[in-house]
Amino acid sequence: MNPINSTEIQAKLKGTLPELLGFEVRAIDEHGLTASFDVQPHHLAPNGYLHAASIVMLADSACGMGCMLNLPEGALSFTTIELKSNHLGTAREGRIECHAKPVHKGRTTQVWDASVTANGKTLALFRCTQMVLWPTA
Repeated sequence: MNPINSTEIQAKLKGTLPELLGFEVRAIDEHGLTASFDVQPHHLAPNGYLHAASIVMLADSACGMGCMLNLPEGALSFTTIELKSNHLGTAREGRIECHAKPVHKGRTTQVWDASVTANGKTLALFRCTQMVLWPTA
């Protein structure tokens, strides 16, 4: 894992969608990354429940930050090439939490799984594949 702390990650988020939606890194260790946001009106769909895109932002951002911290030496960055989410529940208020963990950390791709919860209830299961970006010759 590349040495970086949650304060440095938050600084990298300045002006991005995750920052605008309240994405906050809670913990980083060799098992993955935990992040959260507190539900605000802008996280909700017109029906008054948590918008699926808010959950996807949290899960994809947590997996992306985890990928960034685990890039192979010499890699420039990464980009998401596939993602899937299964939504099992919803919320209207409170803190939404996500724990992202690596499933595969290869030289050209990484696969990450995430679980999104609120008040001990699973809201979504998420998997994404990241393509590792290398300098061009």
